[in-house]
Amino acid sequence: MLELIQTYWMYFLVGQYPNGPLGGLALTLVLASLGLLLSLPLGLVLGLMRVSPWAWLRLPVTGLIYVVRGTPLLMVVFWAYFFLPSVTGHKTDQFTTMLIALVVFDAAYLAEIVRAGILGLPKGQMECARSLGLSYLAAMATVVLPQALRNSLPSLVNQFISTIKETSLGYIIGLAEVSFIATQINSLVFTKPAQVFAILGLTYFVLCFGLSRLAYWIERRLERRGLGNHQKKVTA
Repeated sequence: MLELIQTYWMYFLVGQYPNGPLGGLALTLVLASLGLLLSLPLGLVLGLMRVSPWAWLRLPVTGLIYVVRGTPLLMVVFWAYFFLPSVTGHKTDQFTTMLIALVVFDAAYLAEIVRAGILGLPKGQMECARSLGLSYLAAMATVVLPQALRNSLPSLVNQFISTIKETSLGYIIGLAEVSFIATQINSLVFTKPAQVFAILGLTYFVLCFGLSRLAYWIERRLERRGLGNHQKKVTA
């Protein structure tokens, strides 16, 4: 295993870069980060529409989110790769295709995270803001949403973990992310598939376990801060 790492570690990390396109673990992290960042504004808007008091706005978005969440990501990737070019007349590359699929898929899940964060707050938050003369949108933007997003931070980190694992589906369309690179390394050495995929599995484990610990730390910190604020109010 050490021999494999010494021989192919650079190829595993960045693919053919700088002599070719970026790939490997670096591409996986770039793709996952961009997918989450670009889907966050869309998920935020969909989440707000999901809790909207206006049924004409809430019901179509609810149906859309159910459809996306009920569809395997692999199908979304195939639609982006085969359906979009037939509609737009322009064929997108593998990276753009996978990024579009991740943004659409993650936005639906982020919308539910935002919705859960908003509904998890006491109703008195909105009522107090409205009693001060704020409109519904102003109260949501300045009072409710900042608290909901802060409480949703652990879930956002967990969604990033899921996105990292979801990038492996780019293998289906030939995207040179880390699992695709691992398969290419395996085809070069032939006789060491267990070692190659053990390294791949260990890489995913280190990334995902480290991020899960970060999510746990954020969750505990938020709990302590909430308990501290509650104790200050009681003392006052």
